[in-house]
Amino acid sequence: MNPVPPPVAPARTDEQRLPALQLLLVGLQHVLLMYGGAVAVPLIVGQAAGLSREEIALLINADLLVAGIATLVQSLGIGPVGIRMPVMMGASFAAVSSMVVMAGMPGVGMTGIFGATIAAGAFGLVIAPFVSKIVRFFPPLVTGTVITSIGLSLFPVAINWAGGGSTASEFGGLPYLAIAAAVLATILLVNRFLRGFWVNVSVLIGMALGYVLAGACGMVDLGGLDAAPAFQLVEPNHFGTPQFLLAPILSMCLVVVIIFVESAGMFLALGKITGTEADPRLLRRGLLCDAGATFVAGFMNTFTHSSFAQNIGLVQMTGVRSRYVTAVAGVFLISLSLLPKAAYLVASIPPAVLGGAGIAMFGMVAATGIKLLQEADIADRRNQLLVAVSIGMGMTPVVRPEFFAQLPHWMEPITHSGIAMATLSAVTLNLLFNVLGGPEREHASGAAHG
Repeated sequence: MNPVPPPVAPARTDEQRLPALQLLLVGLQHVLLMYGGAVAVPLIVGQAAGLSREEIALLINADLLVAGIATLVQSLGIGPVGIRMPVMMGASFAAVSSMVVMAGMPGVGMTGIFGATIAAGAFGLVIAPFVSKIVRFFPPLVTGTVITSIGLSLFPVAINWAGGGSTASEFGGLPYLAIAAAVLATILLVNRFLRGFWVNVSVLIGMALGYVLAGACGMVDLGGLDAAPAFQLVEPNHFGTPQFLLAPILSMCLVVVIIFVESAGMFLALGKITGTEADPRLLRRGLLCDAGATFVAGFMNTFTHSSFAQNIGLVQMTGVRSRYVTAVAGVFLISLSLLPKAAYLVASIPPAVLGGAGIAMFGMVAATGIKLLQEADIADRRNQLLVAVSIGMGMTPVVRPEFFAQLPHWMEPITHSGIAMATLSAVTLNLLFNVLGGPEREHASGAAHG
């Protein structure tokens, strides 16, 4: 009797090879989607530090350079670093509040921020191998809850964009809503009536149409484009030698722990989308890249780096799960860092255009989490309670950011992050309800990683 052959593992969709034109266009989609978030952190910190427009532009270009290099490493892998999945990297919002405070502290300033960033990156490199072993505490019940919370926590960003952005003189004005609706309608119609290549670039098509409409309405501001240099290299330690001060370092090390928690959830989400099991080895590679990018960023005049959640929605939305697409996007980011005029054009995309695309893509992230929850015993009352409380905790800083304002300041990286709150809640409640409840309870959580 012939032995039964072992089951064939499903093919990894992140190894997909695409035609050159499609590769370029889908990579450009990733850049357009994350660009606003990538430049927001240096803009906020630079303004808080009272930097000139030229110095803020340097911060932006430095961020694009490090983000591009880190995206390449995450997508393709170098030695033991890089998760080799379609991941986009950029400056993390988790550290913004801490850095704004540091920018105004006497004797700290930009050099103190960069020193704390370097130290936090080194700390992350040390703890990454240990953090990567927490995958066993992320069964489908926990992962699905976290991914759903990621999508829901991103919705306010999309709605803020769709209404014209935080600086809009008439937020929610009819022109903003019309452009956002046109972008969303275009994405939906392309997905309904077209196939293949066109569906893969549906977001780019919608944003291109929205950009044209916004330009016709006078929303595209190209002022200052002529003054931007055609080519510019990023100079390391432009603001001086980094300072290593204890209080900023401790604050930034806490931020790195929160980034790791968020990134672990996002890597597990991508693993589900691409058919790749995000085991401890892969998690370690991804977290080492996060930490390594942060370490290098401090020398290159930029800040803590992490994976971007919104791009997971684009992977799910388009169905293009190839890591070579994000590698191309990384090359785009590096090119933009060297070509300030090109970066300026991308930065001129109005928020309403991004908002129309964001509604569809961030919703897809939440839908992925809901789909994943079907693998767990969601009929169990305690599992329902875990999902309910964890999503509620994740939405708390989204609904009322000042809710935890009376807690110690050092807790802000946790209490101001919906993703971190949802993750910590889901992991803790799963330990209480399922892991400590015995093997039969752990099975009820759908412990696929056990």
